[in-house]
Amino acid sequence: MADFSPVELLELFQRAQALFTDRVDAVDPDQWEDEALPGWTVGDLVAHLVSEHLWAPPLLAGEPYAEGRFPDDTGDLLGEDPFTGWETAADGSLSAFAEDDALARTVHLQRGPTPATQYILEMTADLTVHAWDLARATGGDTELGGELVTATLLLGEQLPDDGVPGFFDPPLDVSAGASPQTRMLARFGRKDF
Repeated sequence: MADFSPVELLELFQRAQALFTDRVDAVDPDQWEDEALPGWTVGDLVAHLVSEHLWAPPLLAGEPYAEGRFPDDTGDLLGEDPFTGWETAADGSLSAFAEDDALARTVHLQRGPTPATQYILEMTADLTVHAWDLARATGGDTELGGELVTATLLLGEQLPDDGVPGFFDPPLDVSAGASPQTRMLARFGRKDF
């Protein structure tokens, strides 16, 4: 990414992980079955991020994406302690991205070869948007960091105008005078207004 150096991308990724971790840590035991997104419980949302972060080490090691490598079931992904399940996956992905030349590599995603700098930006955006989703679902803090909003909006502006079916919802209309966070969330199909 021309807009961020590798060091900046890694710092943004760490901040986004910390933001999401704080939201996971704040989930009350009786909230795991609450709806977070249409068709997804709070547990499903956290499991989605666990799965995404389990993928980072093998992808950054040069392995291609392969169906069925990790479980799909929320219970299997979260285990007995969802916070520990998340932390373990997050620690592994951070370690993989922090390797000396990790951000100079190409990863082989389901859609094909992708620069690791693009991959970490996508992971950062996913964490940021889903931190908001999780906070909204559990009554937590929905404020996101300004730099994370900027980076996520940068990725959002690269998306097609009709979204990416199965991955990103189509954007919502929002006034040009809306806050950067509101504009970013609207770009990912979230209503914060």
